[in-house]
Amino acid sequence: MTGTEETPAQASGPTFRLAYVPGATPAKWVRIWNERLPDVPLTLVPVAAADIADALRAGDADAGLVRLPVDRTFFSAIPLYTETGVVVVPKDHVVAAVEEVVLADLADEIVQHPLDDVLPWEGALPGQPALERPATTADAIELVAAGVGVLVVPQSLARLHHRRDLTYRTVTDAPGSDVALAWPQERTTDQVEDFIGIVRGRTVNSSRGRTTAPEKSEKKAAKKPVARKPTAKGTGRPKPGGRGQGGKPQSGGKRGKPRKRS
Repeated sequence: MTGTEETPAQASGPTFRLAYVPGATPAKWVRIWNERLPDVPLTLVPVAAADIADALRAGDADAGLVRLPVDRTFFSAIPLYTETGVVVVPKDHVVAAVEEVVLADLADEIVQHPLDDVLPWEGALPGQPALERPATTADAIELVAAGVGVLVVPQSLARLHHRRDLTYRTVTDAPGSDVALAWPQERTTDQVEDFIGIVRGRTVNSSRGRTTAPEKSEKKAAKKPVARKPTAKGTGRPKPGGRGQGGKPQSGGKRGKPRKRS
């Protein structure tokens, strides 16, 4: 589904527009959305990585799968996953003979750095610089296929621009690319909340915080008083030495001496 755009049927109810950058893979979440919310059409809006922040600010989409960083004073963002960096090389390149490399292995290579590069490089760029930076990643791929240098990109972009004459290998110390769900803080709609629940793995019955659980209608039944059996009159607790029920002397009491008759 990456690289395509879905056009929903015309509907008078709510809709949800999800922008996404090249390489992002919304297919799994879109499938869950369609299963849970079949009456709310979801439209996918492909946007270049450099333009997606402006598209969300302008309201061209409700939320987007973006590459971090984003302006956290304007956007809310939920990190989703981190992509591994890989180096794209011709299939007959020496790098193709190994499973993985480090940036130092590319020190003598011309490393293409397109103007739309999405990797968060810190400090000096790896490898030898090209005479001119290509405008896009697609242009850089064409140069690599022509034998002009190599290219380090997130793995999803290497797959997106796959060619039969090229391959890629993991660069263990290359910076990763963090993909996140982002949306304008002031425009957190119900549909955005629905999609947040999906990407966070909430079940269909989970509360999203915008609905309240129904109150319990059943109340605990009051305890019925226990009926006591009626007692005979005057059957209270006898005093020591007194007579109990029926006029019989209470056990343990002292008997008085009988008087002599005169």
